[in-house]
Amino acid sequence: MDLKAIVEAALFVAQKPLSVAELQALYPEDGQPEAAEVRVALAELAEEFKSRPIELKQVASGYRFQVREALSPWISRLFEERPARYTKAFLETLAIIVYRQPVTRGEIEEIRGVAVSTQIIRNLLEREWVQVVGHKEVPGRPGLYATTRHFLDYFNLKGLDELPPLQTFIDRLGPVADTDMPVPVTPVTHHEPTETPKEPENEPIRPPDATATTTGESTHLG
Repeated sequence: MDLKAIVEAALFVAQKPLSVAELQALYPEDGQPEAAEVRVALAELAEEFKSRPIELKQVASGYRFQVREALSPWISRLFEERPARYTKAFLETLAIIVYRQPVTRGEIEEIRGVAVSTQIIRNLLEREWVQVVGHKEVPGRPGLYATTRHFLDYFNLKGLDELPPLQTFIDRLGPVADTDMPVPVTPVTHHEPTETPKEPENEPIRPPDATATTTGESTHLG
């Protein structure tokens, strides 16, 4: 069977982005194609879908088919979820973590000038947009927060170097809500990742300073 056909079929039925290694693993161990062969098949598929309403997109966790962003106003009508509405506090907290990571809760509060709600941190953790990647070597050893590959996948990014300017990022999240709880929303893609990627993740956008010790995982730059 043609490798490209197998790759295409796998990406259409997968419920999450697939990495090159996962595509190789579709074959028996003694008959797996080389990674370079898989990448060639992916490149050919991307070229074939250039003029289609569906595109082959590479995100942090791998490759997936998804609806082109230009079609979002129409395709989004198929989803019952209401557009997300986030509180100003939620947006500010997320933005600080995204653009200043790794960062402690105290540092977030220092930047914002007010206390950070425990519920906001819990929401970010439950969405798997952020995670604790280590602890700062200061009294109390507070946790260091950074974004995850799931966050990158959700926002259609391969790495943190693709982040848009801060205001553009905030605008993409939608209008500000009147309540403290953000409303869940499904992005308009062919498949939305439904589980945390199992592949190891690398260092965050900014390495910890000399007083910090990281022990977890965070998103990769580039």
